Amino acid sequence: MEEKIGTYHHLDPATEAHVEALLTQMTLPEKIGQLYQTTPFGPFDLDDYLAKMKQAEETGTPFEYDPQLREDMPDLIRTGRVGSFLNVMSPRWINTLQRLTVEESRLHIPLLIGGDVIHGFRTVFPIPLAESCTWNPTLLEQASRVAAEEASASGIDWIFAPMVDVARDPRWGRIAEGAGEDPFLGMAMARARVRGFQATNLTSGRRIAACPKHYVGYGAAEAGRDYNTTDFSERTLRDVYLPPFKAAFDAGAGTVMSAFNEISGLPATANPFILRTILRDEWNWPGLVLSDYESVRELIPHGLATDLKDAARQSLLAGLDVEMVSEGYTRHLADLISAGEVPLALVDDAVRRVLRLKIQLGLFEHPYLDETLPERLHLREDFRALALEVAQESMVLLKNESHALSPTTLPLSPQTRVAVIGPLADNRADLLGCWALVNHPEDVETVLEGLGHYLKADALTYTLGCPIKDDDASGIPAAVAAAQAADVVLLVLGESADMSGEGHSRVHLGLPGRQQELVDAVAATGKPLVCVLMSGRPLVIPKLAGQVNALLAAWHGGIRAGRAIADILFGAVNPSGKLTASWPRAEGQIPVYYAHKNTGRPSAEAGTKQFAEAFKSVYMDTPNSPLFPFGYGLSYTTFEYGGLQIENPTLGLEDTLIVSATVSNSGDRAGAEVVQLYVRDLVGSVTRPVKELKGFQKISLQPGEAQVVRFEVPVRELGFTGRNMGYTVEPGTFKVWVGPDSTGELEGEFTVS
Repeated sequence: MEEKIGTYHHLDPATEAHVEALLTQMTLPEKIGQLYQTTPFGPFDLDDYLAKMKQAEETGTPFEYDPQLREDMPDLIRTGRVGSFLNVMSPRWINTLQRLTVEESRLHIPLLIGGDVIHGFRTVFPIPLAESCTWNPTLLEQASRVAAEEASASGIDWIFAPMVDVARDPRWGRIAEGAGEDPFLGMAMARARVRGFQATNLTSGRRIAACPKHYVGYGAAEAGRDYNTTDFSERTLRDVYLPPFKAAFDAGAGTVMSAFNEISGLPATANPFILRTILRDEWNWPGLVLSDYESVRELIPHGLATDLKDAARQSLLAGLDVEMVSEGYTRHLADLISAGEVPLALVDDAVRRVLRLKIQLGLFEHPYLDETLPERLHLREDFRALALEVAQESMVLLKNESHALSPTTLPLSPQTRVAVIGPLADNRADLLGCWALVNHPEDVETVLEGLGHYLKADALTYTLGCPIKDDDASGIPAAVAAAQAADVVLLVLGESADMSGEGHSRVHLGLPGRQQELVDAVAATGKPLVCVLMSGRPLVIPKLAGQVNALLAAWHGGIRAGRAIADILFGAVNPSGKLTASWPRAEGQIPVYYAHKNTGRPSAEAGTKQFAEAFKSVYMDTPNSPLFPFGYGLSYTTFEYGGLQIENPTLGLEDTLIVSATVSNSGDRAGAEVVQLYVRDLVGSVTRPVKELKGFQKISLQPGEAQVVRFEVPVRELGFTGRNMGYTVEPGTFKVWVGPDSTGELEGEFTVS
């Protein structure tokens, strides 16, 4: 596999010679142009867009919006004053723009095309938070490879992903875009996605560079409000937020996007500690740093810069290479250099990184696209099959209890009369989730369509019940009547796609609109209730969880979500997803995450009884524990753990911890289990979390089958940022757990000496 993965963090002599040959020929405006990323089109006309989309729907013709080129753009390209564009999805337009620079500019330097390909391109996969619940990096690498195939065919050379922000606050809408609350799991997913995006043997013959984001600490936004202030220690920065970025760079990522937030009072776009001290001095990383959208200009409202010129100066000096959209560099860098406020050498270094990437991507040799390729490549059957597999593995069974008719509610029988109720059952657009930039709801299979593979038409009734968000309860009586006539009620509830993602933070994380009222009314019928819950984040649903017999977290599952849900509900697929972010009992617990500190007055147990422990670190009105913990997820079979073995309970710093346990399938169905390894350093020079994930393996077992699962963890990976802010592994006693989730199962102990 390794020879098929592009890496952009090594300096090749031939490439460097090419870079220097170009640099010596460039004028200052041409150099500055390479550091400017913008859109080539004029202001977006929403009314015109909607009118043309409606016309296409009425005439049954494919819809492709054709924007208007900015009047100044041809001249900017010909004179070398722009170096890259973002989110241009049309191969025809890209070829037109490339011809202007390759054939009509002085130095013929090709343009770089970036795009937000977050969870698929035309083949839309589940949102990244859902994908991480597969605990299957190999599968996510394949999904990212499909996204790269389709994006490269449409002309994207630079994918603004993966988002590797650790997020522990589900109020933050962008938790949907990452891998959840844990840095170790986040590292694994970051490596997988970078490898997939940067696969070199793409059908298009082109290559893509990944751009991990948002560097760094963006997921720590206060109150879960997007773009908000963050405040965390350097130790937390190094132990929690930086590791997934380092993993992405080690996997070969050649670029990174700076974050909107500040770190210790300095916004990331103009923060020399993270952009120079860590990236360049400590990690010796040679890659390209891109700002987020207009984040240079945003230094002004942050209160760090007096005006755009000052913002450009501070950003360039701090280590930002390419400015997205806000034009501080293109307007002011020449004057700043002339005045001696910005050294030309720093500009040259930034330009080198841009030119190097363009050479590494092969754009000088292959600047043009085959305009017929996208239609031949998009939504291939093998791509759709992979989207189904990812959706199936991403869904998490949170509850499956008995009712009067059955010892477990799921899986359902095809002979069951099912009343399907809820605003997401016959819905296409919202299943695409946030950041489906190439938006084709017609590609989506609905839940009703998925159920049609298992139920005859006369065994299924459907009623909306209520909208997702609107205050309209008029459909609830019809829903109750449908429930009364059925054997089982299937509620399909949750958030719309636009309730998560960028700029979509929520304070109240329960069911929106009148959906809980709908549940209350249907629950009063006494019929068995199954709930399929779609969302872009963990929700706060203790009442719902208590009312239903079975609960499946299906997230926003992409184009094959409907079929994947039906496959799980009827037992054709045994659910295997596990949560990668804890689900709170109440918003007041947030942030709630498994790797918390113990405090000097810890609770005696996870989930303290109300009022049981005065003057301890507990709530008076709810347990400390989450409703559903990190790593949790049920199966239609049962797994038993035993035989914990620590092969070498006394270790030196250069040794490897080897832990094994026997996992057996004690049920009557084949199933997959995510076996998880957690460690705790009991005493350190600084306080340590109560548990840290240090290993996981996803295994498949037949009924009655047992497997010894073996973990190898180098002792060097048991360290942390010590008192002197350096990485250290300290001697002492450690606990270790192997189990199905973060609450543990088997427990042992070892020492490092």
